Amino acid sequence: MENFDQIFTLLAHSEGIGLNLDILETGVINIVTLVVILIYVGRDFLGSILEQRQKEIIRGVQDAEERLNEANRRLTEAQKQLTQADVIIAEIKNETVTAKKALLQADANQSKKDLTTRFSRALATFQAKERQVFLDVKQQIILLVLKRTAARAQETFGPQERATALINDTINKLEGDLL
Repeated sequence: MENFDQIFTLLAHSEGIGLNLDILETGVINIVTLVVILIYVGRDFLGSILEQRQKEIIRGVQDAEERLNEANRRLTEAQKQLTQADVIIAEIKNETVTAKKALLQADANQSKKDLTTRFSRALATFQAKERQVFLDVKQQIILLVLKRTAARAQETFGPQERATALINDTINKLEGDLL
C-alpha cells in the first residue's frame, strides 16, 4: 500500500502523466527490430513446426476415419450375426414347441392306454365279484328254499319213506341246476 501511495505522490510532484514521443528514448526501434528478426529467423523454424503439426493432424483425422469405417464394418457384421442368431433362436423355439407337443401327445396316448388297461381290469374284477355275489345269493336262496321245502314236507308227510324219497329226488334235481 505504501508503494501505491508513493506512485501517486511521485505523479503529483512531477508534471503528470504524459506521452514520450522520442523514438530513441522509448526503445520502439529496438522492439520493432527484435520483432522483425524473430519473424525472419523464426519463420522457417515455426513454419516447419506448423507444417509438421498439420501433417500430424491430417494423419490423425485419416486414422480416425479408418477406425470409423472399420467400426462401421464391424457393426454391420455384428448386426448380420445378430439377425442370424435371431433366426436360429426362432427355429430352436419352434423345434422345442414341436418336440413338447409330440412328447405331450405321446404321454397322453400312453396315459390313455394305461387307463384303458386299468379300467378293463377293474371292470373284469367287478364282473367277477358280481358273478360271485350272484352265485352266493343264488346258493343262499336255494338253500333257504330247500330248508323250507324240507320243513313243510316233514310237516305234511311226516316221517314217511315216500316223503324222504320225494325230498331226495327234488334235491338231486336242484343240485344239477346249481352246478
